[in-house]
Amino acid sequence: MSRYDPATVEPKWQEAWEKAGTFLAKRDPAKPKYYVLEMFPYPSGRIHMGHVRNYTMGDVVARYKRSCGFSVLHPMGWDAFGMPAENAAMEKGANPRDWTYQNIADMKEQMKPLGFSLDWTREFATCDPEYYGQQQALFIDMLAAGLITRKNAVVNWDPVDMTVLANEQVIDGKGWRSGAEVERKELTQWFFRISDFADELLAALDGLKDWPEKVRLMQSNWIGKSKGLSFSFGVKGAPAGFETLPVYTTRPDTMMGPTFAAIAADHPLAKALEKDNPEIAAFCAKCRGMGTSEAAIEQAEKLGYDTGLKVTHPADPTLELPLWIANFVLMDYGTGAVIGCPAHDQRDLDFARKYDLPVIDVFKPLGSDESVGKTAFVPQKTEKVRYVQWHGAPGTEITCQEAMDRTLALYEEKGWGEAKVQFRLRDWGLSRQRYWGCPIPVVHCDACGVVPEKKENLPIELPADVSFDKPGNPLDRHPTWRDCACPTCGRPARRETDTMDTFVDSSWYYARFTAPRATTPTVAEEAEYWMNVDQYIGGIEHAILHLLYSRFFARAMQITGHLPKTAIEPFDALFTQGMVTHEIYMTRDERGRAVYHLPEEVEDGKVKATGEAVTIVPSAKMSKSKKNVVDPVNIVDSFGADTARWFVMSDSPPERDVEWTASGADAASKHLSRVWRLAAEVDARGAGDASQDLALIKTVHRTIAEVTAGIEGFAFNKSVAALYGLANAVQRTDASAGAKRQAMQVMAQLMSPMTPHLAEEIWDMLGGKGLVADAEWPRADPAMLVDDEIVLPIQINGKKRCEITVPKDLPREEVEKLALAEDGVIRALDGRAPKKVIVVPGRIVNVVI
Repeated sequence: MSRYDPATVEPKWQEAWEKAGTFLAKRDPAKPKYYVLEMFPYPSGRIHMGHVRNYTMGDVVARYKRSCGFSVLHPMGWDAFGMPAENAAMEKGANPRDWTYQNIADMKEQMKPLGFSLDWTREFATCDPEYYGQQQALFIDMLAAGLITRKNAVVNWDPVDMTVLANEQVIDGKGWRSGAEVERKELTQWFFRISDFADELLAALDGLKDWPEKVRLMQSNWIGKSKGLSFSFGVKGAPAGFETLPVYTTRPDTMMGPTFAAIAADHPLAKALEKDNPEIAAFCAKCRGMGTSEAAIEQAEKLGYDTGLKVTHPADPTLELPLWIANFVLMDYGTGAVIGCPAHDQRDLDFARKYDLPVIDVFKPLGSDESVGKTAFVPQKTEKVRYVQWHGAPGTEITCQEAMDRTLALYEEKGWGEAKVQFRLRDWGLSRQRYWGCPIPVVHCDACGVVPEKKENLPIELPADVSFDKPGNPLDRHPTWRDCACPTCGRPARRETDTMDTFVDSSWYYARFTAPRATTPTVAEEAEYWMNVDQYIGGIEHAILHLLYSRFFARAMQITGHLPKTAIEPFDALFTQGMVTHEIYMTRDERGRAVYHLPEEVEDGKVKATGEAVTIVPSAKMSKSKKNVVDPVNIVDSFGADTARWFVMSDSPPERDVEWTASGADAASKHLSRVWRLAAEVDARGAGDASQDLALIKTVHRTIAEVTAGIEGFAFNKSVAALYGLANAVQRTDASAGAKRQAMQVMAQLMSPMTPHLAEEIWDMLGGKGLVADAEWPRADPAMLVDDEIVLPIQINGKKRCEITVPKDLPREEVEKLALAEDGVIRALDGRAPKKVIVVPGRIVNVVI
């Protein structure tokens, strides 16, 4: 070729890899294994540059580890169930299955040209009956092991679409699709008993040394372990059975500051009161129209209803407080009842100001006597404050933690309450009133109750002939699917029509990849060899739920015998990559509304079609709505896959965002073409100067060390920088053709993880044996990393004037002679003898005149 042509080269080597089965994962007990996994994508129909960056990172690691002699598992699948497919079915009249599988085909076609070293023979989608049938088997085993329970729970309910909504689907109290007022409805749901593992999941975070500290902290906060006070208010005038009100507080040091108590609208006492009080019933109904998330509760206006009941303080029964029903109290957290201490809780303070309730300062900042105004005083537990209202002596100055400890000890001693450890983590509700999900494998029998399906009847497949022309779950109204025989007694029974939360699908897929075609969820010898995932890569947005659920599932699969005991944590190392960003190009229409333009529609700051100047918004996350997206397919067509891969690895540390620019992509393409020319012209510049060979070879070994360290340390941009340096060294040197050939062969090996197609072409061009993908990773010779010569700066009266290059071990006297013979020193001395010459070995020469 007269020039490098990726359109010809890249398909050629992809075909060669596929023909050779280069990336097939093979269990080989004679080799160490390495399992690298990127979070699998949702099949939306198009890949984006975020996919390219994410999967290139994993690919770099996978290819590098293969070259280092590991048996590598690098699979790909599709997180395919979920609402988007059902929404598309409603809008387009298509079946979710057809929509999903077409999107998978489209995205696979887009990904293949990028040359990822994936074992496509292990591919699956979570909507494959083969996959979710084994998920149903896991459910049955976990149910038998007591890891799953069925109980009532409050959910967001859309009364028009007749479905449970996630908190994110409740917008301003209305269903995102129907616009109907959302209700908080109590339904019987299936739950994973993840709260039983709260302490274990929290403690194990300390062992995840190769996880980002930020992720571990986010999970720790979500699990939310706290030590507080458990006690009961007495209730005056309460209905029978409600003479006491259990409460839990994490701030026992504020027990002398409450001015009210409050319960949730779903609290059993509130439900008892609303039976005979229409006003309470109306207020509770209004509360149930809110979302159930903490964020929705915090952002909503604080509303309450005074029940007229009084509660008595456990430490002083003569102290009575009004009992309210409040919209900011959730039944899911704690006991569904709270003490209201307005001075030291902003939510309580907002409520107290709204309803003109007293505010009592329990403690104040040191050196201040001001009472709380509009902002509650909420110090850290380690902060020292002055207690005003407290069980101890007024005016005591101690930390909040000390006061809490003393209060807990006092309450336990007096029998007023007890210390209790509590977790924020709640059981994981997995029931969804939707069609496009994994059917829950249980049957409802009038004689036997709720019983699991027999495993030999799995998978329970979703029916294909469903209609979305009516609101609600199509499974509820299917003419035959619900009807079945009871697996226990054989009588007519009904299938469960709820399907599983899609987080279930992604909570064990890493284990399924070890034996994706097995007739059991896993195969013992495969799981024992491949697990754990050595390197997991994905976005920080999955830091909590997906990763926490996966950690729980690994434990549940061990308990049920589907994973080895060594896989207590599924992911040994975790890396969360940054986003790919791009400028936003915007104009305004005649009504002043923003009009966005794709990057290819803009040139020199103007819309190509109209010449209208655009406003350039600084780089932001790529978004279809803002049209600042770059289609990877267009990049591959224009520049080749290696350019896209090289660019997303080069400009920024991988944990940070990288800005995609047309100029950057063009520069990357030109550099790769230059590297190809350097290889093609190895023998074209004559014999060269063999005396320069050693310097070039040393540069090669330094580059090996730097690229290796960059990949091992997830600093791919540093590896890229080292490779730029090697290319410059090869171009500038007049070393022999043999030395340059050796350097370019090593260049091909070092570039192979990032630009595999170009690397194969250069390796082949220079006579490399076999595929560079199969070549052993080069090792840096430690002797070549040591410089024989050093550069010493020369200072004259404290100012640097020149420098000399000397052998590293040259004696001090010889260094002095060379320094005094340097032209710059001779001119400065001007025939005089120096007063003093100070040689600091290996660092500097000081000449005093």
